Parts: sequence; C-alpha cells; structure tokens
Amino acid sequence: MNKDNFVKSTETLKQTVPLMIKHKVPTTPANYALWYTYVSQESPLLNQAIDGEIASQGQCTPTACEQLYHQHIASKAVQDISQLKQSLTLMMQEVSHSMTDTLTETESFQLNLNKGFTQLESAEREGLSLEETLGLVRGLIKESRNIQLSTGAFKSQLNTAQQEIASLREALHESQKEANEDALTHLFNRRAFDRDIDSLQQKSLPFALIMLDIDKFKIFNDTYGHQLGDQVIKAVSRRLKESCREQMQAYRYGGEEFAIILMNRNHSSARQHAETLRRSIEKISVLDRRNGERINTITASFGIAERNRTENAEEVIRRADQFLNDAKKLGRNRVLPIS
Repeated sequence: MNKDNFVKSTETLKQTVPLMIKHKVPTTPANYALWYTYVSQESPLLNQAIDGEIASQGQCTPTACEQLYHQHIASKAVQDISQLKQSLTLMMQEVSHSMTDTLTETESFQLNLNKGFTQLESAEREGLSLEETLGLVRGLIKESRNIQLSTGAFKSQLNTAQQEIASLREALHESQKEANEDALTHLFNRRAFDRDIDSLQQKSLPFALIMLDIDKFKIFNDTYGHQLGDQVIKAVSRRLKESCREQMQAYRYGGEEFAIILMNRNHSSARQHAETLRRSIEKISVLDRRNGERINTITASFGIAERNRTENAEEVIRRADQFLNDAKKLGRNRVLPIS
C-alpha cells in the first residue's frame, strides 16, 4: 500500500466507527465492512440504499444492514456455505485438470515447434528438398491446429465455469434473502423481527408495536382449504406492506399473526394506523376458484403497545399480545386498547 492509499484508508477508518456509533450500528466485522465501504463511497448504489434506509426508517436496522452487506459486499467474495464450497471445489477441480492437460499439450507443442524451427534452419545448410521442407511446415501446421483445439476447449470450459459462478452467486443471494424473508408473503420473518426489535431496545429508541391476527383463521382453513387460506394470508400481507409508511416495518410473526414496528411513534399514532389497517382488511375479497364463491368476511384483531423507558422488548411484545387476545375475547375485529 502506497502512502496516499494508507492516508486515505486511515481517514476512512476515522470516519467509519464514529458514524456507526452515531447510528447505533453494532461494530461487527460485517457491519464494519458495510459502513467502511459507505464512507469510502466506493459503491454509489450502497450509499443510495443506506441513505434511503435512514431517511425512511430513521436508522439502518440489523436486518437492513445484513441484507445490504450480502447484496453489496458479501456477493463479491467467496461465501462459507457448504453447498457453494462443494460446487466451486468440483468446478475448479475440473478446470484444473483441463489446465493441466492443456499445459502438457502446450509443452509438447513448444518442443515440436522448437524442433521444427531447428529443422527448418538446417534445411538450407543440409540442402533439404522442397518436399521435405513442406513436410516440416505441414507438421508445424498440424501441431498448431492440435494446440488450437486444446486451448479452445479450455477457453470454452472457463466460460462455462464463469457462467456457473454467476449462477451460484445468484443462488447465494436468494438464499440469504430467504434468511430474513417469509417465502409466502415476502414480508420480513420472525427472525428479522426479533433482531430488529432487540436492536431498538439496545439503542433505547422509542417505538410502538402493533400485533394482529386474522380472525377465525383455523375455521376458515378447515372450511375452504389451505390454498384459499394462503390467498387470505397473502392478501392481508399486501395490505400491511401498502400501509407501512416511513419508519414502519411489517413482519409475518408466525402463521396468521403479523407485527408492525413503528419507530419513533407513540401509542396514539399506532392506534390510528391499526384502525386504518383494520378497516382496510375488512374490504378484502378473495375468490374460491373451486365454486366461484367470493369470500368477504375477512377481519383481524389488533393489540398495540408503546415502549416506555423501563420496558424491554419482550415486555412490549407481551403487552401488545395480551391486548390482541383481549380483542379476540371481546368479539374480534377491533383494536385494543381503546385509548
């Protein structure tokens, strides 16, 4: 590393850690790599994504950091995943064998080429006939064609390997996306929820929580079948995603239960949002393709809680979940507490 690069790296380092502390980002190796790249401005797309996340959410959550790391940083390096390692190992073994074969043939060609040139140089001295000279030239042409075929095959195999690496990288990106994303709804999953809400607690940031559950979903599944049940879950998930504005994030908490974290919002704001969402879910209509019947009886119950300074994340979840259960006991399709 030359002096200029060293000075630049030092300046980037001096800016990276304070910036992470400012945004309360855990100083893990992955997060450090992410924010070091952000400060260095080496990836405009990464900077745009982080700036957008901070503008919309007020922070860069652990889930967002992980996704951005895998999308912009880790995708450029070899990942420690057994299937990927195995695929790459097998592929490189095959390429290595081809390279060995090609090098062997190249060495043989070089020997024959040197031999041919030596013979041609001595042709004039020894008085070789035209036919004998042409024979030497034909031999060199034949050797050239053989090595051309060999190197051509090797080049083709390298191109194939490059395509396979691109496919593996795409598969890797999808697998890491699935780690935080629910496959059916494409909302963030329970793993992402647990990490994000714990992060808010550790940073002592204010937030409100909405827990909601589709009413009588088991009866609905038993009556209409799981395929229509999945349609309902996806329809509710779309309403959640569409309803989330800045500093709000929706999650599939499990089964037919969902959660929304509202960062820097209070109880009143959470209740208003939940009530709007409740009315929106009432309007959902799904078609039962088996008999053409349209189902218009979908509702959900809601429980909300605002974190106070003395509560941890588990206590906030417990309070919101208790209000959700109370809403179900009081007849469902309502938001609790009322005030």
